[in-house]
Amino acid sequence: MQEYKICLIGFGNVGKAFSELLEKKKKELSVNGIRMNITAIATGSHGKVFNLNGIESQKAIEAYRQGDLSAISTTQTSDDIKDFIRDSQADFLVETSPVDYESGQPAISHIETALSHGLHAVSANKGPVVHAYQMLKDIADKNGKQFLFESAVMDGAPIFSVFREALPAAKIIGFEGILNSCTNLLLEQMEQGKSFDKAVTYAQSIGIAETDPSGDIDGWDAAIKVAALVTVLMGSPMKPQDVSPTGIRGISPDEIKRAASEGKRWKLVCRVARNNDGISTSVQPEMVSASSPLYAVNGTSSLVVFKTDVLPGLGILESDPGPETTAYGLLADILNILKAEI
Repeated sequence: MQEYKICLIGFGNVGKAFSELLEKKKKELSVNGIRMNITAIATGSHGKVFNLNGIESQKAIEAYRQGDLSAISTTQTSDDIKDFIRDSQADFLVETSPVDYESGQPAISHIETALSHGLHAVSANKGPVVHAYQMLKDIADKNGKQFLFESAVMDGAPIFSVFREALPAAKIIGFEGILNSCTNLLLEQMEQGKSFDKAVTYAQSIGIAETDPSGDIDGWDAAIKVAALVTVLMGSPMKPQDVSPTGIRGISPDEIKRAASEGKRWKLVCRVARNNDGISTSVQPEMVSASSPLYAVNGTSSLVVFKTDVLPGLGILESDPGPETTAYGLLADILNILKAEI
């Protein structure tokens, strides 16, 4: 049985779901001769925990709920996060800290530290992908490690790995889609008669919208996902600021009714096209008709449709994702790294 140790940064909804998923998949992994243990967890405001024998998921969740993970730590940990990662003796860093749209920090620093000290890194964080992809890839290559981030754009849906593994030499000409599930839900709630403010309150009550939902509402979450796809899959470095998104604040109940009267629906649509002048991008609300594949994307589902030089239309739909699907994307990245090492 080969044992692998994991250092987990962030223990919010995704981090907790990841720890529970490892428990759930323990038997399946053992059949393949793999044992995975989270041995270190660091958070921004709930302390750190270190246990080389493995940290039990439910104990960690309860300690987090009580406000202090260090209460279950078997070893005193460093206050410095770089030292903590280096001292974790882990094989993998799993990075799930909150995204910073403007700089990608401190997640970039976490991943850089891990790769430089012999850990593979997997992340659900979009920031490092758009702000430091090439740098982190170069550090990974130099140290014989990998940096993967399948969960960064559409939770557990395989977007990056499809092009990395299943579609060699396919050139992306462009894509369109709905990449922000929060705004998709808000617009649907408004179609059902809720005001914008009540739709936001509802989304917050079920954990889809943050306390400050501006990143979703103003289009920045969709923009950073567009930038990540363009940077990695189209080979053209891009920042979310380059996309210059327009959010959904300007869509009134009257606009919702007007769309319905025309047999259309409002969606926050992402569009990317490769042309003679480079790559054009947009993130903005559009009224889409029933003939569009985006029309039937409901609730918190997402859809991206790629156009390539060999496949004129390839769609990837993810229905009603949650922290569990994001957690699966992280696990899938780890397993794909291990597969590549065999």
